Amino acid sequence: MEFKMSSPVLDRSRTATPDKGRTVRTHPFALPEVRWATVATALFALGLAAQFGGAPNWMWWALFLACYLTGGWEPALAGLRALRQRTLDVDLLMIVAAIGAAAIGQVLDGGLLIVIFATSGALEAFLTQRTADSVRSLLDLAPERATVIGESGEETVVDAATLSVGDMIVVRPGERIGADGQVTSGISDVDQASITGEPLPVLKHPGDEVFAGTLNGTGALRVRVDRAAADTVVARIVAMVQEASATKAKVQLFIEKVERYYSIGVVAATLAVFVIPFALGAALQPALLRAMTFMIVASPCAVVLATMPPLLAAMATAGRNGVLVKSAVVMEQLGSVTAVAFDKTGTLTQGAPHLTDIRALDESRHDTETILTWAAAAEHPSEHPLAQAIVAAATDRRLTLPMVEEFDSTPGRGVRAVIDGHIIEVGSPKYLLHGVDAPAQVAAWEVAGKTVVIVLVDGVAAGMLALADQLRPGAALTVAELSTLTGTTPVLLTGDNPRAATTLATEVGITDVSAGLLPEDKVCAVRDLEHRGRRVLLVGDGVNDAPALAAAHTGVAMGLAGSDLALETADAVVVRDDLGTLPAVIALSRRARRIVIANLIIAATFITGLVLWDLLGHLPLPLGVAGHEGSTVIVGLNGMRLLAQRAWTQTPRQAEAEQASRKPGEALSGVEIHDDHWGQDT
Repeated sequence: MEFKMSSPVLDRSRTATPDKGRTVRTHPFALPEVRWATVATALFALGLAAQFGGAPNWMWWALFLACYLTGGWEPALAGLRALRQRTLDVDLLMIVAAIGAAAIGQVLDGGLLIVIFATSGALEAFLTQRTADSVRSLLDLAPERATVIGESGEETVVDAATLSVGDMIVVRPGERIGADGQVTSGISDVDQASITGEPLPVLKHPGDEVFAGTLNGTGALRVRVDRAAADTVVARIVAMVQEASATKAKVQLFIEKVERYYSIGVVAATLAVFVIPFALGAALQPALLRAMTFMIVASPCAVVLATMPPLLAAMATAGRNGVLVKSAVVMEQLGSVTAVAFDKTGTLTQGAPHLTDIRALDESRHDTETILTWAAAAEHPSEHPLAQAIVAAATDRRLTLPMVEEFDSTPGRGVRAVIDGHIIEVGSPKYLLHGVDAPAQVAAWEVAGKTVVIVLVDGVAAGMLALADQLRPGAALTVAELSTLTGTTPVLLTGDNPRAATTLATEVGITDVSAGLLPEDKVCAVRDLEHRGRRVLLVGDGVNDAPALAAAHTGVAMGLAGSDLALETADAVVVRDDLGTLPAVIALSRRARRIVIANLIIAATFITGLVLWDLLGHLPLPLGVAGHEGSTVIVGLNGMRLLAQRAWTQTPRQAEAEQASRKPGEALSGVEIHDDHWGQDT
């Protein structure tokens, strides 16, 4: 990796970050599902208050019936449409059960069912719309306009969408590149983190490939367009996210997979309970009352609550501990993962370079503190990430930086400044040590995946600095815990270079590494793992991770540094970027699944007993309602146990990693300081 300088246009604090699309949010109340669910919930609350507040019967009955109408018309319509296609879903069954409850005076129970289903539908619509908004915002990464160079050299500004293969465009400093193509002339560093996830800008020479939407640095580039707008990497990311999200939208909770058959069975049995006795001469009212009692006790209220409260309680507990799980489906899926795949930059690492080593090449002339002071002073006017890391290291050591009298920056080479009468040059060994044998330590640091910076004083090499992206606290512990939980060691999927990826993988205990991947390559890697029977949990943070996050069995995004698209595409978000929460949330999901199974057994036992009592004997309606509601309360309370903080269990190693992640880090923590001559330790 070479040292590359840039201008203030690359300052992430001053310009739009390529990873951050300009997402235009749809307001929740713009969605009809949200509006109807809100009205239904409000009416239910008013009806509840009126009923228990001593209001006239007609008042709270009217409020509950209005709740039925506002919250139930959409699922009723959907159920009727499904019925036209000769399918019976649970939505229609729940509407019928709610109406049946009202018919026998249990209007409150029916209203509760209506509110549950309306709220669930609103949440699903809201999350779907948020994802669609973020996918559309990704297209904003690519500029709307591009400057085309004609055959005679004239420049014309055109819509980037109209560029054709073979067109020649010019990209000036600070502009976004308008198309995928190949550099034909010019040298500049390009921030392409949105595509490859690389933490540092990449120096581009003639013949190198560039991507639409990436940010040019200080040099001017001429680029020959190689792909039409619809075929760029950014456009393919959008298509892949949409395709994968549509596929994952079909995933349902386990209980929902059997709802259709259960609904058909309940409806058929209810009709039989009414029709058969009536046909055999039973009176109409007793036959109808028995049938309605059967529908009430057989309705899946307890079954629905057997599933949802444990998962919702687990979601709340995970949220309190820094993991946002977006749906009950995701909470259930987390416990079934059998393989974990990590992105590198911003996921296992912090996504920004830090100073790791300093060496003085001639201690008799300049010590390490002087080397760092001069390097930081020379780099202070630059906004390059490496420059910022060097300045931050000097600041943390409370070094006083002298004034810079002259400053010059050259892309790919470094900076040159006059400080206290000395000419200080800071930059790449490739250029600053041209014609001179580099110290052996330069090669050793580069093999270790570090970026090496040379400091020249009046044309003589005086010192070396090494910088690298730092591991997140507890990364190795998290990898070990996930290996134990899933039975397989996590894999590393990254767009960074193989050398840096291999070094990082060795540090955290990962042996399966795939580097230099574009977004579509990550999707292929995830699908390959799943074709081998694995349920993959992918952890990423950038736009380039979004397609793989959508394609994976479960996608988890890092919250603090994550791009808008990654955060919306992922199924869960690690809000505080604490990797130690990953094993804990998987363990929590598995506990929730065990409680769900126990609840289903309890609910099935109650339903079976009440149904047999109604069919083989005479079950009084009040007792049937009491038994039905009692089973509902029991499974609900059992699921709510996961709200307790003790449900969030961590191993001692996870707790240690979490504690380490919350300590304020020292920028030079772990920095190895060497004062030696040409790489020999003292």
